[in-house]
Amino acid sequence: MLANGSHAAYFELLNLFAYGTYPDYLANKGNLPELTLAQKNKLKHLTIVSLAARMKCIPYSMLLKDLDIKNLRELEDLIIEAIYTDIIQGKLDQRNQLLEVDFCIGRDLQKQDISNIVKTLHEWCDCCQAVLLGIEQQVLRVNQYKEGHRKTQQQVETEVANIKKTLKATASTSAQDPDQHPMDRDTPQLVEQRPSIKKLSKAKSLSSSRH
Repeated sequence: MLANGSHAAYFELLNLFAYGTYPDYLANKGNLPELTLAQKNKLKHLTIVSLAARMKCIPYSMLLKDLDIKNLRELEDLIIEAIYTDIIQGKLDQRNQLLEVDFCIGRDLQKQDISNIVKTLHEWCDCCQAVLLGIEQQVLRVNQYKEGHRKTQQQVETEVANIKKTLKATASTSAQDPDQHPMDRDTPQLVEQRPSIKKLSKAKSLSSSRH
């Protein structure tokens, strides 16, 4: 195994670039190969990435300490290099001495991080299930409201149709005999009886004149 062979120090250095930070290198510097300036800057860039993954606003004081830098100009130049290489995105707040992070790349994961990732994914799945349940309940309430509204509308339409039928029947009856009163049906009979009364009176007059 490379971890236990003659190149174990290089294996540890490889792991450092995969998972570690510049403070980790300083803490184990005596057991690791010497780094070139470019390698040191690369590890410092990765250290900024590790900090950016945990914090959206990184104080200059923390960066100066973790990167083992003595002045702000050197720190800002290193941050600008990291932004230009597109491993982080953000801006420098020189007034408040902060690095404001918008985005950073992801680093390799260690085996001990897998359990935390699984836990986070389970929590995310539980949140998704809760959101889905809430959406289903909302859909059910909307469908119930829609069905109640449909039934109410149907009842109203039925009542309106019944009222229209009643009004139509009433209007039809009125159109057939608009002014006739029930008592007027006997009037023609009275008119027809009048000539008979006159004839009777005339007969009585003739009878009296003969006597």
